[in-house]
Amino acid sequence: MSLPFFNTRAKRRDEIIAIDLGGRHTKAVHVQSKGDRLSLVGYTIQDSPSEQSSFSVDVLAEHLKNVSRALGDGTKTVVISLGVGETVVRRTEMPAMPLDDMRQMLKFNSKNYLQQDLPDHVFDCSVIIARAADGSPDTAKPVPGQKNKLIVGGAKQQLVEDVHAAIREAGLNAAQIVPGLIGPLNAFESSEPEVFANEAVALVDLGFRNTTISVLQRSEMIMHRIVNMGGDRITQGLADALAISYAEAEGIKLGMANEVGSAIEPLVTILGRELRAFIDFFEHQQDVAVGQIFVSGGSARSELIVQALQLELLVPCKIWNPAKSFNVSLPPEQTAEFESVAPQLAVAVGAAISAI
Repeated sequence: MSLPFFNTRAKRRDEIIAIDLGGRHTKAVHVQSKGDRLSLVGYTIQDSPSEQSSFSVDVLAEHLKNVSRALGDGTKTVVISLGVGETVVRRTEMPAMPLDDMRQMLKFNSKNYLQQDLPDHVFDCSVIIARAADGSPDTAKPVPGQKNKLIVGGAKQQLVEDVHAAIREAGLNAAQIVPGLIGPLNAFESSEPEVFANEAVALVDLGFRNTTISVLQRSEMIMHRIVNMGGDRITQGLADALAISYAEAEGIKLGMANEVGSAIEPLVTILGRELRAFIDFFEHQQDVAVGQIFVSGGSARSELIVQALQLELLVPCKIWNPAKSFNVSLPPEQTAEFESVAPQLAVAVGAAISAI
């Protein structure tokens, strides 16, 4: 099974369930296509079946059944987003050729194109569309012999097969399996199209185990990095500093962070320095400044954490809504809390956009 992560099909789906298999929580959304606008009609956030990096097909299948059941019986078609620890995303260049040929070349010669030997992986790729000065697609004819710029996604073939098997066992239909890193990019393009097309910005997704940062310049992802520190480290550090349980620390981090700012800020500073070093590298390489940073993920629900990041990064940091452009048609019991949980759904919403 291939690993598509951009929507390249001519025929669109009417609805999709997108499931983000996170380290601690699984986030899922039910999205429908109505005319020229997408509608968010449901979401669910559930405990992951395991905080380990892998679990059995049977366990995952049962988990997918529970997630699907929580979203109702509208559709059985799903797209699954895999974590950054289970996937690779790279930029590369290849001669112009059919996508199937590109996938085969990547499979048998990944080291040449990705600077890493990745045996037993499956790959998919998307051509980066050149942009004119005004941000519109460049319609100039390609120069003979010119190579295409690509974004490549890959994962171990056995993992993809296991996830596919779990989807079937759960009674669902697989639309796509995608790298989680791509989700916030897709959602951001939909949510903030003007900024996406015209500015240099960074997207920071605060995950459970890892934090990802992707720098975009005028609609193109120039570079990204995965930092091995996420919400788990912040929560555990807060628990150790206050001599309280992990569960208590998690509640304080999200609900009472201002009262323990002196304990949280040093933890966020460690992460902020890593992110600032990466931004400095980008700005030096591209000779352009990052003007804004958009923050998503579970820990983005804490305004204190976002403010502490801004102090370290010296760039305005904003929490953003990945479903901003959607028609939100949620059940009444979910409507009230949606604004507070929306930053957690960036990966799932972006995965839905790629598949519908």
